[in-house]
Amino acid sequence: MPRESKAAQQRRQLARQIDGVLAASKALVGVAAQSVAEVEATLTAPQLRALVIVASLGPIHLTALAAAMRVHPSNATRSCDRLVADGLLDRKDNPADRRHLALTLTPAGMQLLDGVMERRRAAIAEILQRMPVASRERVAEALAEFAVAADEPTDHHLWSMGWISGTDEVDPPRH
Repeated sequence: MPRESKAAQQRRQLARQIDGVLAASKALVGVAAQSVAEVEATLTAPQLRALVIVASLGPIHLTALAAAMRVHPSNATRSCDRLVADGLLDRKDNPADRRHLALTLTPAGMQLLDGVMERRRAAIAEILQRMPVASRERVAEALAEFAVAADEPTDHHLWSMGWISGTDEVDPPRH
């Protein structure tokens, strides 16, 4: 039987790593889906995404929101109209730029996002607690490095969205 080349071994190793990440991502997608289940009846996915973007970027104008959502401004306008009508988003004059209205979360909008994130954090904590402490540390470190490699948002943006708590000291290595 011919010996496997180094390149073939590396391809097999990468394939195993991809399978592991895909399995974990399936679990995380399940956690994310369950965390939004309570709001699915009242919000669409784009509306929830708009709320998360406004929460992470602070007061933002509609054109910037549309760009962040990667949708046409008219689509962002429709989402925002519904969110304003539902009392989750507020539109006010922007003193810094009178041509644009500033979009901000209302207390109800922040409460809704807080609930989603609380459910998500609780579900992840439950899963992590089934693992040995050393494994949890390795998973957290590896996923932090993965997030950096994927160009995920900064810690400040993660905190403002509820992805990390104010007491977390997350400083993933940068390569």
